[in-house]
This record gives sequence, C-alpha cells and structure tokens, in this order.
Amino acid sequence: MKSKGRASIDVGADGVAIITIINPPVNSLSLDVLYSLKDAFEEALRRDDVKAIVVTGCHGKFSGGFNISSFVDLQQQKVAQPNPGYISLDILTDIVEVSKKPLVAAIDGHALGGGLEIAMCCHARISTPNAKLGLPELHLGIIPGFGGTQRLPRLVGLAKSLEMMLTAKLVKGEEALDLGLVDAIVSSNQLLDTARKWALDIWEHKKPWNIASLYRTDKMESLGEAKEILKFARAQALRIAPNLHHPLAFVDVVEEGILSGPRAGLIKEYETFEVLIRSGPCKALVHIFFAQRGTMRVPGVTDLGLVPRYIKRVGILGGGLMGSGIATSFLLSNYHVILKEVNDKVLEAGIERIKANLQSRVNKGKLSQEKFEKALSLLIGTLDYESFIAIDMVIEAVTEDLSLKKQIFTDLEKYCPPHCILASNTSTIDLNLIVDEKSKYADRIIGAHFFSPAHVMPLLEIVRTQNTSPQVIVDLLYVGKMIKKTPVVVRNCTGFAVNRMLFPFTQAALLLVEHGTDVYNIDNAFTKFGMAMGPFRLFDLVGFNVAMASEAQFVSSMPGRIYKSMLVPLMQQDKRLGETTRKGFYLYDERRKAKPDPDIKRYIEKAREISGVSIDPKMTKLSDKDMVEMILFPLVNEACRLLAEGIVVKASDLDIASVMGIGFPPYRGGIIYWADTVGSKYICSRLDEWATIYGKIFKPCDYLAEKAANGIPLSGTMDPAKSRL
Repeated sequence: MKSKGRASIDVGADGVAIITIINPPVNSLSLDVLYSLKDAFEEALRRDDVKAIVVTGCHGKFSGGFNISSFVDLQQQKVAQPNPGYISLDILTDIVEVSKKPLVAAIDGHALGGGLEIAMCCHARISTPNAKLGLPELHLGIIPGFGGTQRLPRLVGLAKSLEMMLTAKLVKGEEALDLGLVDAIVSSNQLLDTARKWALDIWEHKKPWNIASLYRTDKMESLGEAKEILKFARAQALRIAPNLHHPLAFVDVVEEGILSGPRAGLIKEYETFEVLIRSGPCKALVHIFFAQRGTMRVPGVTDLGLVPRYIKRVGILGGGLMGSGIATSFLLSNYHVILKEVNDKVLEAGIERIKANLQSRVNKGKLSQEKFEKALSLLIGTLDYESFIAIDMVIEAVTEDLSLKKQIFTDLEKYCPPHCILASNTSTIDLNLIVDEKSKYADRIIGAHFFSPAHVMPLLEIVRTQNTSPQVIVDLLYVGKMIKKTPVVVRNCTGFAVNRMLFPFTQAALLLVEHGTDVYNIDNAFTKFGMAMGPFRLFDLVGFNVAMASEAQFVSSMPGRIYKSMLVPLMQQDKRLGETTRKGFYLYDERRKAKPDPDIKRYIEKAREISGVSIDPKMTKLSDKDMVEMILFPLVNEACRLLAEGIVVKASDLDIASVMGIGFPPYRGGIIYWADTVGSKYICSRLDEWATIYGKIFKPCDYLAEKAANGIPLSGTMDPAKSRL
C-alpha cells in the first residue's frame, strides 16, 4: 500500500522551523499532505522556540501541485471533501498568510499549481535559477483553487498574471525574480541556508516584513487599465477556446477580486472551482492526463522487467520533410545522427532543412545559439552505408514506395550491426510487405511512425509485428520519451491506428460533398467542434499525393468499405496538390494562409458526374452537428474495429492517438471517451440509418453493434485472449 503524503517539521538551534512537503516523486498536494501541512504550521506558530519558518519540498522539488488522482477521487466522491474554502481561506489565508512569524518559501525544482499558491502566501520566496513556477490548472479544465487567481495578479501585475494563467505558462527562477514573483535567486546548495537567514533577518527587522501578497497593490494596474486588460483577456479566451467555459470563468474570478476585494475573490474562486472540477471538460482532460502516462505501459512487454538499451547513434534514410524533421528531433535531444541520401544535391537540401528547423527554434527563443551549434555538430551526412556499421538504430523515411522500402531493408540487413533496431516511418504500408516475416532479422523490425512536422508533432506510433522482440519495443518506448514524444504501441496492419481511423473520416467527408454539402461548411463545423482543422484543410496539409498513396493501400486491404470519389484525382490532374503547390481545396498566399476557392465547385460537379451521384437536398441543409456526426461516427466505427482486432490494447491509447495525431479536441477526452459520452446506441442507430441510404462505409462493425445492444461503454476492457498484442 502506498504511504500517505505528509509534511515534516524540524526546528534548528537557530529557531528556524523547516517544514518539508514529503510526497515523492513531485511532492504533490493530496488532502493528507494539506492536513499535515496545517498541523505543521500550527505547531511552528505555537512553539516558543520557533522564531521563523521555512517551507520547502523533499528531494529538490518544492511541489508539483494538487495530486491529479485526488481530482478523480473528488469527482467520484471517493473521499470526504473539505468544506468549501477550507484550504484557501481557513488554512492558507487565515493561518499561513497572517502568521506573526516570518515565513519564507525555499523553491527548487518546481512550484506548480497549489505548490506555487502555498509559496505565494509566504512573506518571501527564494528560488533556484532553474526552478519552474506557474499555475497550469487551465490545462485540466479548472482554475487555481488555493488563492492563485488573487495573489498572482498582486505579485506580478494583472496583465502578466493573466498571460501566465490563461496560457499555463511556466517561468524559471530568473524570470520570476524580474517579475517580482520571487525575492532572490541562489544555487540549490545555498537554498536552505539562504532561506533560513532571510527568515531570521525578517524576524530581527534587518529585512522588511512584506505586505501580505493578498493585499499588495504596488504591481496592480489602475482600475481603468484593469478593465481594458480583462476585456482583452475575455476576447482572447473566446477566440482560442470558444467551446470552453473555464477560461472565461477564470477571468470572472480575477475581476471579482479587483472590483470587490481579494477576500470576495477568494470566495468566488473556490465556488467556481467546485463547479469546474465536476464539469465535463475537467473530467475529459484529467482522463487525457492519465491516458498519456498510460501509453508507456504495454501488457506483456513493459511488465517483463526489461531495461532499455543505450541508443547513441541513429541513422536516418531520406532527408525530405519527414526525414529532416525526425533528424531534428534526435539532434535536439543530443543523439548523434547520420543522414543518408542518394546524391549530393538532395543530401545538401536535407541538411539545409534540418538547419532551418533548428534556426526556427532559435528565432522563437526556444533554442540558444550555443545549443544550435551543438545540435548541428552531431549531424553527419553520407551517400553510402559504410558509416552505418556503428549505429544503434536506423529509421527509413523515404517516400511510400513499397519496392524502394523493400530494397532499403535488404541493404540495411547487410550493413547494420547485429544489435541495430531497424525501423520504418511508413504511415500506411503493412510492415510484413516491407520485410519478410521469415527474415532472420524480423525480431528487430519495428515501425516508428512520426507525424509531420516530425520535430513538432508530439505523437510517435510504435508499430510492432508478430515477431518484434519486447526488448526492441522497450528500447523504442524509451527513445520516444527521450525525444519528448508520446509513444503509442500498436499492432501491425495497413494504416496502423491513426491513419486507419483517418481513412473513413476523409471518405465520409468526400461522400457528403458529392451529395451536396459545402466543403467549407464542413471544415467550419469541425473548427467549431474544437478541431484544429476540418477534413479538407487536412487534405491540403497532408498533400494529395500522400493521401492518394495511402488510399491505394486501403483500397487493397479493405475493398468492401471504400467510397470511390474522383474529386481528389481530378484536382491532382490540374497540379492542385495542397499547400505545397498553394492550391488544393483552398488557395494559399506566401505565408500559407488559406482562403476558400470558388473554382472547387467545378471539380465537385465533374466528380459527381463521374460517380453518377445526385445532390441530396437533405445534405445541402445539414446542421453543424449532423456534419460532424456523419464524418466522425465512421471514425468511431473504425476505432472500434481496432479494439476488436487487438490492434491496440487500451481504448485510452486511441484517445491519445486521436488527440495527438488527428487533432481531436483534448477537452472532449479523445475519440472513444467522446463516443461514450454520446452513447454507443445512438452512434450505432445513426450509422445503420446512413448505411441504408448511402452504403457500406457507414455500416456499424460487430464490436460497436454488440456494445450498443448491451448498453456497454466502448471503452470497456477487451478480452485479453482476443487481443493481438
């Protein structure tokens, strides 16, 4: 049984009580910790031998904030909830902040969420240079609940605090000092001693007693300025997250403190927090939080006790957009990279793409010039396989040409060392078509499917074949973590998980258009739903050549579920290939800003004529809801097939794949989570209805039909015996 978190108190000979938050690994603030902290504070305030108090966290971490598991317990009423305002008012405001003994926070590692809120109640804050401070609660669909909405604006100013909280921005110690959030910066080994001395200096009046954070006014803008800042913040929240209530609720809480006083603000804060923690977006975002961490657990693989092998040198075959992006990801994480191309010209172009990727990060302030040069120093270009004798992993990232890929893997088996992982970045091709299952190297073959742009997109789809060894999967999971990707392990099949879900999504969109629905109305409906882009804007981004190459794979592997449209091939004939040619379903300017093209109607009419399809009057008048459902429900249907076939073992893995690979709104919890909120019975009945009218691409699969008939959630646990993983 996991031990409860707690706070310890240790009083030194100098009269300083060190209160330490103890709840590894990040010293999160469970209710046990908070109650223990209250007891420690009260003991320190009561004892005559205590002159001053320092609050810190064990093992070099102040606190990562309120325990996310506790959110779930509160939502499901598994624990007794404290009275409203008990933490923020009764403990932090009326005990800690009004302390008659100096209170100093010693911050190392991170002070996030509730951790920072505790620190802001202290009379002073001392930080290390690399400590990270912030209030990232909006990422979880809630607002700060321990006074952060009231204290941060008074410490750093309203404009800066709104930026930090609405964007969940974290600041390091040096920036926190400039903002006034902390009072001094010292090294880790000096932190506690400096904090002790600072607290004693306040006690001895060598340093001033700061006004309580809750009542500071020196950084606050005038009332007129504040109203304008709040107005702008509301407009930004509506623009960025039109479907979400909690950013606007957050601005309302901040405003309450400005107009009615900080104590009124605290009351509105905890009242709002109580509502938001039980809201749909909060539950969905907490689900995504745990689902993302759960991708690192693969039954029958990660539970075998295997240790990841050390990967130092990585070979990349192909320096195009994808290969250069993959190489950039590895270089940014200090891996040695050997980039192979077929001739000097294309090799030079690939290296220039990598330089441009890195320079872009420098220009945005995300990479120092020193680290830029260090990353480039790790890159070697080559035209042959001779240097591949010393690599630990190779990733093939050439075009989706089956014969070319087969030849490459034949060559790799000759030149790479026996321990080398042989990976393909193919996005749709069944790995068994690339490499013979009977190959003596079959246990080292794996898919490493990155998403474009590879150095930006967070998902890594790890594709295992029937023969891939658990050790190789463990190795690639670790590599994914090192290059800051979220890995999802899936079973080998055409399209794997993400692209297989996307195929019926795009098929349904094409069907709707040929039957009379407007292209741009569809895309607008999807952006209103919360996706970054609709299916036709996505077509343009991916590129028509890639889309049609993928379609060819699906046509051969699932011929009974195809809607054959000539719309994209007709546009291809006129060299409309998407963003790269500045013409696709949209027209693009030099900055790649998209605008609708009236000429698209001509292509749709011709495709309709070839298909023999007539305009359906009902399809011209679809609501946003109907458009979204007719295109997303086939995606849900395919996701159910992936579960039934054991291509994935956890529904939550599909939720992460849909959020990070497709752009499904995280506040809706991912595709399966969302489908369960809609209801399998409703989804199945609508698909049945459309299948009768429009054909087999809408026909519900057996898994979905069975779940609907029995009223079982789609996320229900699969029978392990049926799972191919």
